Amino acid sequence: MKRSAPVEDINEDDLRVHEPKTSAAGVKAVLVAMDRGLSQAGVSRTVRSMLRVNQRHGVDCPGCAWPESITGARKPAEFCENGAKALAEENTTRTADPAWWAAHPIDELRGKTEYWLGNQGRITEPMMIREGETHYAPVTWAEAFSTIAGHVNATTPERCVFYTSGRTANETAFLYQLLARSIGTNNLPDCSNMCHESSGTAMNPTIGIGKGTVSLEDFDHAELIFVVGQNPGTNHPRMLSALADARRRGATVVAVNPLPEAGLLNFKDPQSLMGAVGNGETIADEFLQIKVGGDLALFQAFGHLLLREEERVPGSVVDRAFVDAQTDGFEAYAEARRGIDWDATEEATGLSRLEIAKIAGLLAKSKATIVCWALGLTQQPHSVNTLREIINLLLLQGNFGKPGAGACPVRGHSNVQGDRTMGIWEKPSERLLAALDAEFGIASPRAHGYDSTETVKAFEDGDVDVFVSMGGNFSLACSDTEALEAGMRRAGLTVHISTKPNRSHVVHGKTSIILPTLGRTDRDDKHPGGPQFLSVEDSMSVVHTTQGRLAPVSDHLLAEPVIVARMARAVLGEDHPVDWKGMAEDYDAIRDHVSRVLPGFEDFNRRVRSKNGFVLPNPPRDTRTFATDIGKARFTVSPLEFLTPPEGHLVLQTLRSHDQYNTTFYGLDDRYRGISGGRRVVLVHPEDLRALGLADRELVDVISTFGGTERRANRFRLVSYPTARGCAAAYFPEANALVHRGLVARESNTPGYKAMMVRFVPHSQEPGSTFDERR
Repeated sequence: MKRSAPVEDINEDDLRVHEPKTSAAGVKAVLVAMDRGLSQAGVSRTVRSMLRVNQRHGVDCPGCAWPESITGARKPAEFCENGAKALAEENTTRTADPAWWAAHPIDELRGKTEYWLGNQGRITEPMMIREGETHYAPVTWAEAFSTIAGHVNATTPERCVFYTSGRTANETAFLYQLLARSIGTNNLPDCSNMCHESSGTAMNPTIGIGKGTVSLEDFDHAELIFVVGQNPGTNHPRMLSALADARRRGATVVAVNPLPEAGLLNFKDPQSLMGAVGNGETIADEFLQIKVGGDLALFQAFGHLLLREEERVPGSVVDRAFVDAQTDGFEAYAEARRGIDWDATEEATGLSRLEIAKIAGLLAKSKATIVCWALGLTQQPHSVNTLREIINLLLLQGNFGKPGAGACPVRGHSNVQGDRTMGIWEKPSERLLAALDAEFGIASPRAHGYDSTETVKAFEDGDVDVFVSMGGNFSLACSDTEALEAGMRRAGLTVHISTKPNRSHVVHGKTSIILPTLGRTDRDDKHPGGPQFLSVEDSMSVVHTTQGRLAPVSDHLLAEPVIVARMARAVLGEDHPVDWKGMAEDYDAIRDHVSRVLPGFEDFNRRVRSKNGFVLPNPPRDTRTFATDIGKARFTVSPLEFLTPPEGHLVLQTLRSHDQYNTTFYGLDDRYRGISGGRRVVLVHPEDLRALGLADRELVDVISTFGGTERRANRFRLVSYPTARGCAAAYFPEANALVHRGLVARESNTPGYKAMMVRFVPHSQEPGSTFDERR
């Protein structure tokens, strides 16, 4: 295949700043999408993948997990700009072949940015580097698996870690967790630990399920929709269509966010005449520009005002029949919310009492409310309590198990929810482990394993001998970057099942192996029974097929299930009771096992082949019941708390550019925020800049403070921006170095990416004080 030229590396001095946009999508989005596809993959591969993406029996977009309709027709272009960028990244004809690795010593690659590494192309053959060597070099698959087996069998199970990212399909995830447990460990950290772990931690004890309780069709019936701590215009652009449709049917949309995001202001749907040539559509009827970390106070205030209205007009707000029959703890909640400290609430939120009361009035009148949220709520010390407060409000008005109502945590990567369903979790239930043992004749370990944050500590403490990563980019995605990378270099073996070069490959263990895999859009047909398909689960619990049809860039690539199965056979031996070979040859065999192990997957093979797949059981949604330990939903009581920065500091949150997805950088154009050409920026309100004696475009080093310690990231450019006062924002993952490993959400252990206390000092080149700015 012809290789198109990769990009030049980032030159932060090329940073350009323009006025933020006030609308999202439109014709510009179409032009950008097509340009990215054609420049990376050419006409044929681009058009063939776009025609099949998110279509029935097509390929699931490798981007976000927003669902498609299971009742209506699909649009001819059932994808967004960033979905097209994700396809272009995977479909690229650029290749990082053995000649490329030979031309780039590891010391050179460590000086490159993630943007440059990711744009070099698809990895074509297994590669290995050993201690003392200067370059990765090609190895056979057999040698790679033999080396992995030697390292795993030379250590103990608790010193092996198996990480997975959200793109991993259901069948792969099921095999992967089965491999880890067959080896004897529950060290199964995943990207959920870093994003929505707080959601599950809050929801499971209160409503008996850690997933959302709405369907896409519920947006057709909602009267009021909250979009909280979320930027759908960049992270889930197809959600804008659902919100626009809901508004046309009479719903009110309330956005709650520290930054005014273009997608929540106006949406120009490029598939409609108004979007293509008109002024677009308003998305948010109301916008509450809240301070970072102030959401707990806001939802407590809503609860207080709703209960006061119920006292004024009994029966007008609280669904007493539902509360009395299906919940526990209402009286304690009502007592806790009886009073309120308005001064503290206004300080916490940055909102006036009048602004809060206006939205509470909308809540009181609504008979069907959906609350959507994402990482803006899940990555602070009090995140779990914030989400419990949202559940309280939904319970108060009976917003479960009726059309147009419920909780809607909007997941990130395609199939991040399915990975957890398949058993990727460091704290598995006894029911799951017993079912695995009965099905496969193994003895699964019962001790809990490491989550992602605990894995960072284990690396730091020298407690990891073998680290296997199924996709993802662990070194950049986690907190405390500098300490993590130093720990990864001390590990005996790091293994990366990947499609393209990334940072984790170049901060590797003493021995490191890269196993190149098929992507979501690649044809998987090297099987005795012919081409195979996989399945995924979207944000709303719909399980459906995904099958690539493009020719792989190399004959040396293996599918992820095949890689896991061959690794298992090498490590565990041919006499292991699990039929790894049979499952690698025919994925129906995997699904047959899943159907007997996991509730809701009965008759998996037949049901997943149906037109729309199938929907997993969800008691709060389906039967208005709650599978908690007491058989009822729980009201909870949490104290008021919020983020208060020390004198001279701001609260810093991380966010994504419009030109990235997690640690994958599609380009350098954060078009909606008006930032292009660079990434090392901090967005600060102009009044905060003046109060701190700083100037727009000033070059600074950023210092975070936590628990008496400091973290430093150098050479950031301050940008005057209309954020909430007292708050600042920087891109993930450049700011991850500032997040101390101990700064986490209580109970969920999710890193505090939206809770850093930072100050700025003039940029310094002092030896020993810098963190590598190229990251």
